[in-house]
This record gives sequence, structure tokens and C-alpha cells, in this order.
Amino acid sequence: MKRVLFACVIVVAIALSSFTAVINGQRGAAPAAPAAATPPAEPAPRLADGHPDLSGVWWGGADVGSNLRGARGGGGARGGARGAAPPPPNFTALYQPAAAEGAKKLADKDDPTLRCIPTAFGTLNVSLYDVGAVGQIVATPKFVVMMQETFHGYRIIPTDGRPPRDNVPPSYRGDSVGKWEGDVFVVDTRNFSDDTWMWAEGRVSPHSDALRIVERYHRVDKNTLEIEATVHDPKMLTGPWTVPKQTLVLAPFDQIMPLICSGTETKGLMDAAAKQSAPAQQ
Repeated sequence: MKRVLFACVIVVAIALSSFTAVINGQRGAAPAAPAAATPPAEPAPRLADGHPDLSGVWWGGADVGSNLRGARGGGGARGGARGAAPPPPNFTALYQPAAAEGAKKLADKDDPTLRCIPTAFGTLNVSLYDVGAVGQIVATPKFVVMMQETFHGYRIIPTDGRPPRDNVPPSYRGDSVGKWEGDVFVVDTRNFSDDTWMWAEGRVSPHSDALRIVERYHRVDKNTLEIEATVHDPKMLTGPWTVPKQTLVLAPFDQIMPLICSGTETKGLMDAAAKQSAPAQQ
């Protein structure tokens, strides 16, 4: 499958060609035969130690530039059908008063991703908010490596029971350790720097250096990966944020591709955001 991407930065929605299959019926044709029963899903492959093999390229079923974000949920509340239950609270809805006031002073021009700084809420689960983001997992006997196309992002997660490191400086992606609880891979990430946002594309969402994210990865079958997460930030939030479950599917290709980002490509975006945020001229 050919994946056509036109862009070199992540914060821009990347246009893709869409392919629609059209099946024309014939007048007077014989009634169609009953559809064959859907075969059962193939089981998840397993590693030599018996744990599910999380390896593969995972996506939400479409590439960057798709219009699925509104259907799958986003960083902020979106209007639904009249009378529908309100959406669950998101990260910014749980801000303490001081954090909420600080966020009001920020705008698109302050988005760290305009300077090619990644979001804190990644690597695979960024797809929950940016449908089209594509991630790859490579599982080894000692580590699970998670990579994504955007932000040059990766995490190397040890699985041998070691504790979190206390001798590394804070970083954009934090520091992760993993463990197995049955067939579920649990990733505990902490030691974040506080100069990133949770989301990109102008969705104001700063966090503190107390941020901690606990994720649970479950490969349900060969083609399905479920991700659940809980976000803690006692300096910013009134309580933990339970992230809605995300379901990714195995992509029809076996390698991700890089989307290059540098200050050169994003200068125009930064200038435009600054103008948009500037007070109107008298």
C-alpha cells in the first residue's frame, strides 16, 4: 500500500489521497449469495518467553491527514448529539485553578511543537488525539522499543524488572520501565521535563515535571492492540486523568517512515501563529 505524505512538520495536517472502492451492481442480476461467516481472529503471536509479541506497525486505520479525529475523539470536548452524555474529562479539564489561569496566558504561538519539540503524551498513544500518527513496536527479550513517525520519537523500555532510573536528567519523553501483568504490558513513565505540552497543533496543554503516565498495552489478537492509560500530575491536576481506551490495528506495511522537522520548516508556522495571537492593530 502506498502512503502519500506531503509535509515536513507534524503540526500541519498532511493531505493524503483517499481511495474509494465503488462496486456497481447490474440490473436484473441474480440475488447475491449470503455473505460468508467472518473467520475468527487469529491469536496474538507470542515471544519465546510466552508473553504476547507487541511487535508491528500500529495505526488508527488511516494515515496523517485523515478526517477521523472528530469521530475518534480529541484533546478537547467536541459537540455530540443532543441529549448525549457529556464526554469524559480530559487532561486540561482537570487543571487546578492556578494551572488553568496559567494556561489562559498561552496560545498557538507558544506551542512547543512549532519548534519541533515533541508532545509529552506519546509515543504510541499519541494516535488517540492525532489520528494518522503511526507507531512501531519492536519487542526483544530485554526491551520493548516504541517508535513513531512524528517528532523523531522513540522510547526504549526495559522489561527485566529494573526500577526507574534516578541518574538521568528529565527529558521530553520521560523515562520508562515496563512489566508484564499476565498478557498486559504495563509501562510506567516519569521524569519528564516541563517544557512540552501534552498535545500539539495549538491545543494548549502544559504539564509539570511531576507528570507520570501509566499505560497498559494488550494485544487482543493478531491485528488489534488496545491501549489504556492513566495520567498523574499532582502539581497541575485535581486528580488522575483516566484516558479513554484506544484501539489500534496492525497496519498493512511493516516499517514507519520519518517526518523530518526542523526550525527552518516551521518558521512560517511560528510567524503565522504569532500574528494570529497578536492584538489587533488600532
